[in-house]
Amino acid sequence: MKILGINGSPLGSQSRTLKLVKAVLDGAQGEGAETELVDVCSLDIRYCNGCAVCYARGECTHDDDFADLYEKMLASDGIVLGSPNYINSVTAQLKTLLDRMADAIHCQAFSGKYGCAVSTAGGSRSDDVVAYLNDVLLTLGATTVGGVDVVLGENPEEALAPAENRAYELGKKLARAIRDRTTYPDQEEFHAEMRDRMVRLVMRNRDRWHHEYEYLREIGHIRE
Repeated sequence: MKILGINGSPLGSQSRTLKLVKAVLDGAQGEGAETELVDVCSLDIRYCNGCAVCYARGECTHDDDFADLYEKMLASDGIVLGSPNYINSVTAQLKTLLDRMADAIHCQAFSGKYGCAVSTAGGSRSDDVVAYLNDVLLTLGATTVGGVDVVLGENPEEALAPAENRAYELGKKLARAIRDRTTYPDQEEFHAEMRDRMVRLVMRNRDRWHHEYEYLREIGHIRE
């Protein structure tokens, strides 16, 4: 069982979001998972330019660190996404990574994977960031097991300690869900609808999106 944690905070070792991501990974390790942590802000990941080459060829025109990180994500059974709240959303660095994954959405490439999210905020709306990140995981095809958010307020360390405990328990829950292949009816319905929608989209563009058409044929989502 492999679980990858991705921290979107630019604060490096001083990041409180990093502490939550690590706590999730520690909890997963306690359930037998092999874990890895990636600091996305230390990587060279360029902006998506909307060229749609990935739809046609399954590769990006940019020569940067995205491909290696994406392979790690594909090789993982579980993914933990973490970001502080930067003006009611994720950091620019994490958003840049997510924007490069439209091909993965069309292919529903994270089907069968599990994930969760964590976030910190100085004053408010860390819960919105967790909800957004879990929605991204769902849109990619993964099953989500929840999230932990914390508003740090005037006493950050005092607020953070119980959040780390919750994050540790979230990591255990993530690992158990992977092991037990846990399903949630509402998410299964979402995945089925998303899969059908993406098949229709790719079929309409099959003369241009050769990679995605062949991928969905190979995995049995398109039968013709």
